[in-house]
Amino acid sequence: MRGNKNRLSRYYGLSHTQSTILDRLSDSAILKKIERQPKGTAGFKQLVRELGLHGAARQELSERLQSLVSSGQLIQVDSDRYAIPKAAAGKNVLVGKLSMHRDGYGFVTPDASSLDARLKAQLAGDIFIPPPAVGSAMHGDRVLVEIGTIRPDGRAEGRIVRPVVRAHSTVVGIFHHGNRGDYVTPIDQKISQEIVIPPGMDYPEEQSRAAVSSAVPKASLSLQNGATVSRKHKSVDRVLGEEAARRTERDDLEGVVVDVEITDWPSATQNPRGRVVEILGYEDDFGVDVEVIIRKFHLPHRFPPDVLDEAQNIEPIIPTREVQKRRDFRALPIVTIDGETARDFDDAVSVQQIDGGNYELQVHIADVAHYVRPDAALDQEARLRGTSVYFPDRAVPMLPLELSTDICSLRPHVDRLVLSCVMKIDHRGEILSYELSEGIIRSAERMTYTDVNAVLEGDAGARKRYANLVGTFEIMRDLALILNRKRERRGSIDFDLPEPVIEFDEFGLMKSITRSERNMAHRLIEEFMLSANECVAGYLENKRVASLYRIHEKPDAKRVYDFEVIAAAFGYSLGVGALPIQRVQFKSDRRASYGTGKRPREIEIPKEVHITPRMYQKLTEKIAGKPEERILSYLMLRSLKQARYSEENPGHFALAAPTYTHFTSPIRRYPDLIVHRILKKVLRDSAKDHAAGALSSATDDAAAAPSPWSKRRDHTAHRESLEPVTAPIPLEELHDIAEESSRSERRADDAERDLMEWKKVKFMEDRVGEDFDGLIISVTKFGFFVELTDLFIEGLVPLDSLTDDRYTYHENTREIIGQRNRRIYSLGQKIRVLVDRIDPVEKKIQFAVFEEKPQRPPKRKRR
Repeated sequence: MRGNKNRLSRYYGLSHTQSTILDRLSDSAILKKIERQPKGTAGFKQLVRELGLHGAARQELSERLQSLVSSGQLIQVDSDRYAIPKAAAGKNVLVGKLSMHRDGYGFVTPDASSLDARLKAQLAGDIFIPPPAVGSAMHGDRVLVEIGTIRPDGRAEGRIVRPVVRAHSTVVGIFHHGNRGDYVTPIDQKISQEIVIPPGMDYPEEQSRAAVSSAVPKASLSLQNGATVSRKHKSVDRVLGEEAARRTERDDLEGVVVDVEITDWPSATQNPRGRVVEILGYEDDFGVDVEVIIRKFHLPHRFPPDVLDEAQNIEPIIPTREVQKRRDFRALPIVTIDGETARDFDDAVSVQQIDGGNYELQVHIADVAHYVRPDAALDQEARLRGTSVYFPDRAVPMLPLELSTDICSLRPHVDRLVLSCVMKIDHRGEILSYELSEGIIRSAERMTYTDVNAVLEGDAGARKRYANLVGTFEIMRDLALILNRKRERRGSIDFDLPEPVIEFDEFGLMKSITRSERNMAHRLIEEFMLSANECVAGYLENKRVASLYRIHEKPDAKRVYDFEVIAAAFGYSLGVGALPIQRVQFKSDRRASYGTGKRPREIEIPKEVHITPRMYQKLTEKIAGKPEERILSYLMLRSLKQARYSEENPGHFALAAPTYTHFTSPIRRYPDLIVHRILKKVLRDSAKDHAAGALSSATDDAAAAPSPWSKRRDHTAHRESLEPVTAPIPLEELHDIAEESSRSERRADDAERDLMEWKKVKFMEDRVGEDFDGLIISVTKFGFFVELTDLFIEGLVPLDSLTDDRYTYHENTREIIGQRNRRIYSLGQKIRVLVDRIDPVEKKIQFAVFEEKPQRPPKRKRR
């Protein structure tokens, strides 16, 4: 990557010729070189020799090969040989991610790049790995797997050849003393093997037993608010938020949560071995659950010293020469609108009505790229983290607090540097023109969603307090409704599904789990950010500049089919019609059946289905307010693909937007920071730009382009005409950043979801035996899942807990039906359940159907 090359060049003092060699040593060049080799494989020494590499260039090649293996573009077939995945797939060998079960078996989900057309058609789902075939692999590893047998129904079984990339260099678990020595039981139940702790490896090197006995979790000083301050740096370098770790005296580590570094990987004959690198406290201590999740998902949470040095050395005062180069917005009534607990303000807005009934919408975004320069320590750490991670009471920021909550944050009444998008919008929500520029603002007020909504709802106290801004907020509301109607016209989907929110009491303890409120203030900020993101994406694409896009591809035919089957049971449909199925035969099957009289096996492959976002939109309108709305909205969301980042732009299906990016949150998302860098480069270099920015006509931009799913042919031709011709950041590096950022986003989502489930289980521990109203949200062959109506908590009612009759699962209708009483449990059914038990190990809640005991009639008095 470019950053690696620059660092190597500076460190080794490479000559111009040597540096040029590194420039030529791109990922695509390495892949092409290996692809041209016989059988698509090549050894490290062979590549060094044929590419003419020496010194630091050999190290660079090694790093790039490992990076290509990690991203799935190469397979490491042995210690120093590498292969193109599809070449290896021809031998029934592929790469995938291993997911283990606590009983010792696992499944491998193949990487798409590993599958050739033959395997893609033959395989149906993941590859089963029996316990003896797991080898030295562990849960989460990317592994090289050899497929043994593929059944006619597409189910396959295989064995793991070896791990390709280890998922866990450290594992968090509970420390125990045993008869044969110390060991750690992983908290993640999918890591089923206990980790042996050899003598002398039970305490971190930097921690003394005295420190351990007082439960100080790490060598750095511990603050009451959960952050840590290193002895060298007077800067918070871990997390934001409230935490009060309970101090407990103890003589040893029995039952204590620790983080263990794996020193020896498992084999067929022995468990993994490791050493304790960090002591977190008891599992039930307040705040330890967050610490566990941070380490379970390997979230980077401590800023290295050079990153903190860089952050602390940034000059907070804006030089006069910088102010003079920028458009000055400081006199305007610009405000930030965020949640009550937010501390990083990266967007500010202002709206006013202008000539002819049009609106001027200003969106100002913190100019993080001015302070975080390419390849600097801050940049490398931000790229590693990818995103800030938000927990109910804390956050792990992408940037140090000096930047995220101070220098870059758009705090009220102080000057801040921004990138601005000023849009002229008509009464139908169409963007007539827009201007992008580097600017400077002074936020007039730090508003919260609650306060803005109170103003809009007519609250007398709020309107008096913000009297000078009441008119502005009303104009904002009017414009947001106009923009929302425009999105509805083009088919944009808005499920508006609520999310769980944990409420704490004054002592920091959980008191309830409620549904998040999404009021008008939330909606207006969403609409304004969507508009700015589309303008920036369209501007860069029409300039034919390589950039990052936020993309959302159309759903797979199979997922659409699965949803249609369930929706039909409720009397609904997306309106896609009959889904076409293609039946194919392979030559190998035809050869095998030749002369036997048997018919060759046929594989059914769903063909591409005609689906548009408007179909989803219409169905959401039909089910709005109906009892089945919650279920069908959830299932519709499940049928869609996951949005991701990409250097290529197929459009955003859910938004019905042909061009979309992320521009509005550079403090907390690395892709936004990259888009800022590219935009600043274009604004300064383009000869057509004015000194303060670039004026574009909306008729030439994505904001007015047709939906790519309504006019596919026109969209494809338009997209081909906009292939990038300039690349401020090379396409290969943009690809790597997109892949890394998408993975970081998924990791953060998984961590936030996992912690939320853990806290729900904790909250329900004291409610075993209580009964609640609920809704059946999923029905399976082993039982049905119920979501509690008022608490946003899910639990399973196992099939074997239904003892009043013999119940069976009917797959065609997705119902559980009693054989004698014909009682039915089905999707969307309201039900009352009892909290039966809590599984603290698997962090799961089990319900039982609540049957009210019939009241005995009062005894009649004898006459």
